[in-house]
Amino acid sequence: MEHLKLVHFHANLKSHSVMFFYSTTGWVMWNILLAALLEGSAVVLYDGSPVYPEADFLWKLASDTGATNFGVSPTFVQIMEKAGLSPGKRFNLSALEAVLISGAPSTPETFAWFYRHVKEDLWVTSQSGGTEIAGGFVGASPTLPVHAGEIQTRMLGMDVHAWDDEGQELIDELGELVVTSPFPSMPLRFWNDVDDRRYHESYFAAFPGVWRHGDFIRITSAGGCYIYGRSDSTLNRHGVRIGTAEIYRVVEQLPEIADSLIVCCELPGGKFFMPLFIKLRTGFALDNALIARISTVLREDCSPRHVPDRVLAVETIPYTLTGKKMEVPVRKVLMGWPLEKAASRDAMVDSRALDWFIRFAGEAPLR
Repeated sequence: MEHLKLVHFHANLKSHSVMFFYSTTGWVMWNILLAALLEGSAVVLYDGSPVYPEADFLWKLASDTGATNFGVSPTFVQIMEKAGLSPGKRFNLSALEAVLISGAPSTPETFAWFYRHVKEDLWVTSQSGGTEIAGGFVGASPTLPVHAGEIQTRMLGMDVHAWDDEGQELIDELGELVVTSPFPSMPLRFWNDVDDRRYHESYFAAFPGVWRHGDFIRITSAGGCYIYGRSDSTLNRHGVRIGTAEIYRVVEQLPEIADSLIVCCELPGGKFFMPLFIKLRTGFALDNALIARISTVLREDCSPRHVPDRVLAVETIPYTLTGKKMEVPVRKVLMGWPLEKAASRDAMVDSRALDWFIRFAGEAPLR
């Protein structure tokens, strides 16, 4: 039921459609890709690197298969942008009708890249859900306007709201993504979970009887939605909540910075430690001048509360296999969690990417 609803009304698939989404089999988008078969659409399956033998190989695949619906993560768009690629000029993408972006928060710049470098006449959508529900909470509608960086609507049958810590509904403000009514694909329990303890702690501990998904959301008065990353990785300083995507959008525009990751660790006495980890582009070094520039742009483009306590250079930023920055595992490592409880190396793009953070946690006290 969930998949029929999604492919019909939120992906707008038809019997002539050809859907491709670059995904591992352990991610919800694999389920949704196969669900296209319910509509009679064709699906394109690919097992391999998204950037080999050339960085724009997936676009060649879309061209060769006549894909009408193409799905990737914002991370993939960053790779394309940094490589200076313009697939619409190199490949025949005349069949392409829609792009689905998922896996991480999108920005207006992500949308703009598709219209500039892929195709002007395109339905660019951002959607968000969860692997555990095998579906989406907020997503697209072909009958609604597209606004850059915005998820168009709450999905049909999903009683999604933004709540504050007291369970009060918020409009045009950041809050917890909650679902206040049961939905068809909601899991009922975990395997090997005695008394359903882990299940309830995961979803119902914050608001009894109400599903708290763990994402940070803003719902506009017009019904549009913005996802700001995991709420348990949300930066909370002096009572002000900050989505990590706000930091990345500003910092990663600096020419010296290739990638970044930020976390906020709670300390005794109500204090916080918010370090920013950056991966530098080749030929640049982290010095006081660059740290000052980072602080200045965050203070001016965001607010003083967005300025990190420290800026540190790392060799690589850890990502999951589905292209998500590992903010929560890094925060747990820094706060002393054993690695086996903080993260799974098997679920990482680079299994060694957390090693630097483990050493840092052991050598430098949080301050």
